[in-house]
Amino acid sequence: MRADRLLQIILLLQRHPRLSARDLAERLEVSKRTVLRDMEALSAAGVPVYAERGRNGGCVLLPGYRADVSALTPREAQALFAWSGRAELSDELGLQGSLKSAMGKLSATLPLELQSDATALSGAIVVDRRRWFAEAEDHGALPALRQAVVAERRVRLRYASASSGLQRRTVDPWGLVEQAGRWYLVAAHRGAARMYRMSRIEQVDVLDEVADRPAGLDVRAEWDRLRSNLEQGRGPTGVQTEVRVHPDRVDMVRRLVSPFLAKGAIAQVIPSDDDWPHLRLDFRVREAACGMLLGLGAGVEVLGPDDLRDQMLELARGAVALYS
Repeated sequence: MRADRLLQIILLLQRHPRLSARDLAERLEVSKRTVLRDMEALSAAGVPVYAERGRNGGCVLLPGYRADVSALTPREAQALFAWSGRAELSDELGLQGSLKSAMGKLSATLPLELQSDATALSGAIVVDRRRWFAEAEDHGALPALRQAVVAERRVRLRYASASSGLQRRTVDPWGLVEQAGRWYLVAAHRGAARMYRMSRIEQVDVLDEVADRPAGLDVRAEWDRLRSNLEQGRGPTGVQTEVRVHPDRVDMVRRLVSPFLAKGAIAQVIPSDDDWPHLRLDFRVREAACGMLLGLGAGVEVLGPDDLRDQMLELARGAVALYS
C-alpha cells in the first residue's frame, strides 16, 4: 500500500541523513520514478522532505522531524504490543527497563481504541521458551555482547567448548541469535564465521579495537548457513552406533532419540538373530549419544563402536562413585 511506503520513506530518512532515489527504490523494491512521486506527495502533505541535486545530492528529511505513529493500524499496534510481551528477551539483553519506557511512550501516542485492544492482547499472551525439565541457560554474557555488537567492537572470550575444552578467543561479533530459548553469538574468528553458545561463554572483555564487519553483512543469512552446516550429517562430533533394545521399549526409544539424530536420519531397525530388536542410530553429537543412551538404562545395550562403550562405561563409573 502506498501509505505504508510513504511511512517507510520517512523512517528510512530518519535513520539515514541522505539517501539517493536509487537507494530508496532498491530498499522499497519500486522504481526510481515511484520514489520521486512519493517524495512529491510527502512534501505536498507537509512533511519536510526535499531533494538535493548534484553529485552528492539525494533525498533528505529535515533534521528533528519524527513521524506520527498514531497512524498505526489496529493490527500493527497489536503486533507491537504482543512482541513486547516477550519480556524475558529484553531482560536477557539488559533492555527490560528501556522496553517498558519505549512502549509507554508509544502507547501515549496511540488513539484510545488502539490502546485498549493492544493492551488486552499483550496481557493475554504468555511466551514460555523454556524446554520441559531443562535447566535455565546462563545468559550473563548477553548484555555485554549486545553492546559490543551495536558499537562494533572486537571482544575477547573465555569459552568452554564442548569438544575442545576451555579456550580463549578474540572474535569480531556480528550478531546475536535467540533459538528456542537459547542464545548464540555469531562472530568471525580469524575471518571465518562461527557460532558460540551463550551459556558456554564464561567471560567477555570488550576491546577498543573496531570489529571487522564485511560490507553488506546479513546476520540471518550467516546464521542459516552455520545452522545448515551443523545439521548436515554427523560432522566431526557425531557418532553412528548399533544398539539392542528391549522389545517393549522400541517405540519409546525411537521417539526419544529422534531429535538427536543427524538430519534426515531415522532409528533404523536392522536384521539380527537376537530376541531384542537392533537399531542403527546416527547421532549428530557424541555427547548427546552418551547421555541419551545411558539415561535409557538397562532397556538398551550399546553394541558398538567400542570407544563409545568405553566412554559410557567411564561416565557410568563416575556416576556410581558420586552417588555411592
